[in-house]
Amino acid sequence: MALSEHRQHRPRPSAPRLRTLLTTERPRPDAVREHPWAWRLAVGTVCFGAFMGQLDASIVTLTYHSLRTEFHSSLAGVEWVSLAYLLALVALLVPVGRLSDVHGRKLMYLYGFAVFTAASAACGLAPTLAALVGFRVVQAVGAALMQANSVALVTTSAPPGRMRAALGIQAAGQAIGLALGPTVGGALVATLGWRWVFGVNVPIGIAALVAGHYLLPRTRGCVRTSRIDTTGVLLLATATTGALLALSVASGLGLPGWSTAALLGLAGLAGWAFVRRQARCANPLVDLTLLRSGRIGPGLLAGLCGYLVLFGPLVLVPVVLSWHGATPLATGLVLTALPVGFALAATTADRLLPAGWDDTRRSRLGAAGCVAALLLLTVLPQHAALLPYPLALLGLALGTFIPANNTLVMRAVPSTSAGTGGGMVNMTRGLGTAIGVAAVTLALHLVPGAGGARTAALTLLAFAVLALATTLPRRRPDPDPDPDPQD
Repeated sequence: MALSEHRQHRPRPSAPRLRTLLTTERPRPDAVREHPWAWRLAVGTVCFGAFMGQLDASIVTLTYHSLRTEFHSSLAGVEWVSLAYLLALVALLVPVGRLSDVHGRKLMYLYGFAVFTAASAACGLAPTLAALVGFRVVQAVGAALMQANSVALVTTSAPPGRMRAALGIQAAGQAIGLALGPTVGGALVATLGWRWVFGVNVPIGIAALVAGHYLLPRTRGCVRTSRIDTTGVLLLATATTGALLALSVASGLGLPGWSTAALLGLAGLAGWAFVRRQARCANPLVDLTLLRSGRIGPGLLAGLCGYLVLFGPLVLVPVVLSWHGATPLATGLVLTALPVGFALAATTADRLLPAGWDDTRRSRLGAAGCVAALLLLTVLPQHAALLPYPLALLGLALGTFIPANNTLVMRAVPSTSAGTGGGMVNMTRGLGTAIGVAAVTLALHLVPGAGGARTAALTLLAFAVLALATTLPRRRPDPDPDPDPQD
């Protein structure tokens, strides 16, 4: 009886205390906070998320062949394992960034690790293609919580003079994930099967949760804003989903042909309504005034093109090499040239490029390199022995372009909107990746054989040219000091 009474009256944590524990950012230990390398430790922790996201992105494309075989699906159907993830990511990044500005970036980042890790385990156990697509949407929720805060955590943790270096370290973390993804993914698919491709995220996510708790700083200067524009989120999701579904139907997805025009019309109407709402809403999802200020608008467009060019080949090359009978491991080794080049450029550009070059000149150089690399990819024979060369050059160019471009954007964003600005940067990343996947799939479907591969490469080249155009100086009419009187 006494023992029963003791158990009955054992103190339990109160609901308010539990709620505080779950909604309050915990401080770093004093030894970490006061260490000279505190900002490097924080940036390194953010690299866990950068690594996981890009590892997952570069691995998934190598599972397409196995998924088509196991689930008896077309390429247009299997691509939704990537597109569903990317669409959810695009819709959630900006509102999650807004929530993070209010409730704390560290808190949201850690929740992101937890959701992403659990959903990765569920993806590995998915019994059907539809279930896998659904779990990928949940995985995207975790990825949004991480990615919407990654750039903001880096820029607010690093000293002002080290921001570019810090973003370069983060880009290197992304590049390492991309670099290991094709090789690790190819080996896993060839030996253990596609399910282990998702399981590899689980131990990384657990380690990241522990590191984030102890090494990430609490948010300084949280901003109280009004409620999130839910209507704007739904309109954005409708516009992006409708457009990409239309591309998928045109690529062979099993829907009636007339649905392409209907979906495009729906996407256009939702996009128009989204822009109108953002212009009139008191608390818009996307601040159009930020897009009109200086470098932010062109920088976001350039970032979209950059990530489109980065991820397009990750779909194109496996399909091309499968035509020649290459194994998943061999394909992964060829693809590795792209992210290895990215990692080298992201980590060494500061030391190799002239010290006097600003970020505008660096981004221009990188965009020009993308154009040159994709020209090579278009004209060279598409064989395993030759593909690593244009892919490596493309990686070097993107590793120079993307960190410099992101720095230009984030420096133009007010510090109080760092989470929202970071969410917009990452939203363009997700949207660019989704368009790259869909555009390459469409080209391969419309033009069979080697011609489709050339068409896909030319499409990527067009976006690289657009990225280069955003970096060129704006022409200003100069007054004529001595006009010709005969004119």
